[in-house]
Amino acid sequence: MRVMSELMPRFMTHYRVFRWAEMGRRLRAMLAGDAGQLAAYLDEPGSGWALVCVAVIVLGGGAYGATLGWWRAPLQAFYTAAKFPLLVLLTCAGNALLNGLLAQVLGLGLAVRQTTLTILMSFALAALVLAALSPVMVFLLWNTPPLAAGRSPSHSLLLTAHVAVIAFAGVVANARLLHLLRRLTGRATAARTVFLAWLTGNLLLGSQLAWVLRPFVGSPGLPIEFLRHDPLRGNFFEALAHALRSLLH
Repeated sequence: MRVMSELMPRFMTHYRVFRWAEMGRRLRAMLAGDAGQLAAYLDEPGSGWALVCVAVIVLGGGAYGATLGWWRAPLQAFYTAAKFPLLVLLTCAGNALLNGLLAQVLGLGLAVRQTTLTILMSFALAALVLAALSPVMVFLLWNTPPLAAGRSPSHSLLLTAHVAVIAFAGVVANARLLHLLRRLTGRATAARTVFLAWLTGNLLLGSQLAWVLRPFVGSPGLPIEFLRHDPLRGNFFEALAHALRSLLH
């Protein structure tokens, strides 16, 4: 009992982030891009804030993921709701490693834990933006012509619309944390370099992981599957170019 009485205050200090009021305050600070508050969260002991960010990615990403697959079928929506948060977390893990190394190369004085948690916050913020835009995408789905066999303008329209919305959320989330990068590095030029590295990493790694984990929107002429049997055939940019050509011709 004495050991428990000594450990509980320490546990509550480290994990007070799990209190609803505290979580709400931190999420508001993240949405506002409050560099002072966010910098303080990076130096906290424990993994409470990181777990909250992961939970936000799972819930927000899952909500948006369901809108990705709903046009194809409810089962595809269920699959995509499970896969989209996984895609975000895998992209986050890859970029955390790359940008942790970049911070060391640039001599920014940022620990790997700081860069990892900052990137995790950027993805959690993107998940919040996507969750907020989910009703807009549902409205678009409601007004899209029904599924037809073969390639159709509806499929291409949905694909490009989702790509644009996800790209928008990613840019907004990273730009919102640019003030935090400036505060952490103390150099505006270095902060912009890291910011551009984040965006490039998100684009290249995230898009190819999305291709490997396809289908998300689903193709009219292909069966509903959790994963395709040929994940490495083709690439994301070819599919996007094909969709754009279908819309323009």
